[in-house]
Amino acid sequence: MTVRGQRIDRAWLREHSELGVCALLLFAGLLVLVDSLLGTVAGSDSDPLGPHAVPFVLGVLLLVLAVLLALDVLRGGHGEAEAGEDIDLSAPMDTRTVFMLAGVLIATAALIPVIGWPLAGMALFWGAAYTLGSRNPVADPLIAAGISLFTWIVFDVLLGVDLPGGPLMGVL
Repeated sequence: MTVRGQRIDRAWLREHSELGVCALLLFAGLLVLVDSLLGTVAGSDSDPLGPHAVPFVLGVLLLVLAVLLALDVLRGGHGEAEAGEDIDLSAPMDTRTVFMLAGVLIATAALIPVIGWPLAGMALFWGAAYTLGSRNPVADPLIAAGISLFTWIVFDVLLGVDLPGGPLMGVL
């Protein structure tokens, strides 16, 4: 592989693959910083910092973490290899499960505005349980409904975060 006339050794890239994580952290930090700096200016006498203080600090911390990790990787540091006793590291990834979970997440995101969080959350938790191997036709939907209702109540009632209730809004 060549970049601008210089040859990049694939072995070097494999040995320094953690630099990809550094790039991801750098991108996330820049995204959070730009979003917090370009957002609307808000604040009051009771909250002089406004809603941008925490995202700004998190963005700066992500950038610092990206730089420190990159320096460590370039100095020879690396993460430990997976040492799971029941994991076959030579086995290929289970793409079917990954794609099914991605489908469940996408379907949930599409369903929340239509049917509300309690029902969409139930579909999320039930679909994830099914995808990961649970096949109990009685307990799975009941547990999924309980978790979904519990999270909706915690966010809506206790934290004041308005999650859409959908058709259950009048019932709950």
